[in-house]
Amino acid sequence: MTRESHHVVPNKDGGWDVKRGGGERAIKHHDLKTDAVGHARDISRNQKSELVIHNKNGRISNADSHGNDPYPPKDKR
Repeated sequence: MTRESHHVVPNKDGGWDVKRGGGERAIKHHDLKTDAVGHARDISRNQKSELVIHNKNGRISNADSHGNDPYPPKDKR
């Protein structure tokens, strides 16, 4: 089962984009990473999806699950 995801990624022209996992186009563009993360977190919570936050170099820096996590922490089972 593939989980729905949303990503905060650097835009090649500057700023940060919020994208759906596997999507080409940005849902929203922000100048500040903190604004992009806040917007993406709201979407992710609303749609119960995985939130993946990337660094400037494109590597994943953080991820959060909002919803039915198939691998919950052991203390939450």
